[in-house]
Amino acid sequence: MNSPLVPKLYTCIKEGYSLNAFARDVMAGSIVGIVALPLAIAFGIASGVTPEQGLYTAIIAGFLISFLGGSRVQIGGPTGAFVVVVYAVIQEHGYNGLAMATIMAGIFLVLMGLVRMGGVIKFIPYPMTVGFTSGIALIIGASQVKDFLGLRISKGSAGFLHQLAGYAENIGTVSPWSVLIGILSLAILLVWPRMTRKIPGSLIAIITATLLVRIYDLPVATIGSQFGSVSSSLPVLQFPAFDWRQLPLLVPHALTIAILGGIESLLSAVVADGMTGRRHRSNMELIAQGAANIVSPLFGGIPATGAIARTATNIKNGAQTPVSGIVHAVVLLLILVFFGHWATLIPMASLSAVLLVVAYNMSEWRYFVRLLHSPRADILVMLCTFGLTVFVDLTVAIEVGVVLSSLLFMNRMSKVTEIRNITRELHEDYEREDKLTIRTRSIPPGVEVFEIYGPFFFGVANQFKDSMNIARKPPKVLILRMRHVMSIDATAMRALEEIIVKVKRDSTRLILSGVSPQLQKMLNQNGLQQKLRDVGIFPDIDTALEEARRLAA
Repeated sequence: MNSPLVPKLYTCIKEGYSLNAFARDVMAGSIVGIVALPLAIAFGIASGVTPEQGLYTAIIAGFLISFLGGSRVQIGGPTGAFVVVVYAVIQEHGYNGLAMATIMAGIFLVLMGLVRMGGVIKFIPYPMTVGFTSGIALIIGASQVKDFLGLRISKGSAGFLHQLAGYAENIGTVSPWSVLIGILSLAILLVWPRMTRKIPGSLIAIITATLLVRIYDLPVATIGSQFGSVSSSLPVLQFPAFDWRQLPLLVPHALTIAILGGIESLLSAVVADGMTGRRHRSNMELIAQGAANIVSPLFGGIPATGAIARTATNIKNGAQTPVSGIVHAVVLLLILVFFGHWATLIPMASLSAVLLVVAYNMSEWRYFVRLLHSPRADILVMLCTFGLTVFVDLTVAIEVGVVLSSLLFMNRMSKVTEIRNITRELHEDYEREDKLTIRTRSIPPGVEVFEIYGPFFFGVANQFKDSMNIARKPPKVLILRMRHVMSIDATAMRALEEIIVKVKRDSTRLILSGVSPQLQKMLNQNGLQQKLRDVGIFPDIDTALEEARRLAA
């Protein structure tokens, strides 16, 4: 089936699922499950929840994203993109507030998929994406300094600058053993991939650091010392205690989570398409992401989306269908049940090293530097989004980024559209070279010809009215060429209506030339049919000039 709202899993099974494909999916899913283990724990802790809640998210959301998703090889779960917003919501509204915001975000994502917004969300400007992604990476990296250095700070400070001030005040409490474990883990993370990629470096770094701390009884903070025991039980369905009075305050956070989830998942799916040569179903992917975010909080989880690094790992290890993502969730569940209690031994410095590498890879600093040589408008969008993410709030950054990008786009489009007095330019070398050029035609005395080049929308409505008012005296006939106008909005229609009224007052006859059937239909549907009764509408400039010659005579 080619329907955009059919899960890829159903399509893969219908096409025929071989034993060989299953074996490859099991192998890829098992490896990705091992890769996802330390990341799920680290993202959970960095987000302000318990380690097992990070695992619950990877298991529940990861399963649903693969089961319902529109991509063959997408791997879902907690990601670094959500760390900042999740931590902020928990600090302000508690976990129940986060659960409400996540469920609302899931509903938004499902609705976005149902109304076919999968293609629209891809139009988020690249400078904006780089801006808030780099800002998130900087915040994640800064938040890991405490555990990497073993600083004794009773409570993490909210806000980037307050966080740095807290580190400076407590720099005397640095733990040499934590620094040693952190540097060792960092070295393994950087060197191990050059040796082999079959076993994830993050797992080797954490196992090595855990064994050293355990064998030599090093005075280093661990998950157990900071969070107590880690539950090995299965996630249990439990409905969060909703406070409906918080709902209005949580809507902006829910929208942020939905936009982030949509962008991240579709970006990951596009990357997967490039690696596999296949095409994902963006609307079905949004519905799957929405379902995952609705269900995840019911099992104590946090927001989830498609993970680019884990999806790439899945592909490189031979994944064929969404079964690999389901296997990845099952592997994480088995690890949680049989080995979850050992997670208490993991040193916090080692986890911080993992997240520092994640933040570095997420920062896209090379693209950030490259974009500094882009047009000023793009630089402005990127720097504003970056600055607001780091110093104010991610929700504000996304809202301002979208509005600013839209305004700059409209400004650019208004410069693309031209309204010109063709009659006055006959003796200038300005006329476009085409077979329908007005230069090769005779314009009768008392006739003025104006032409609109490009989309006719509210951004150029005032330019249109100003151009129409520059005539020294009202002509007998005014021809308005619209052969290049493919679309028109309500504001532009209102401007056209005002011109119709004005020319009637000036005893000028108005002729529209080159009006396409689609444009004619739009004008009639928007209430201009009555006004256009006294206006001549012709398909080409020759018939329009012939009528103008008759009227002028």
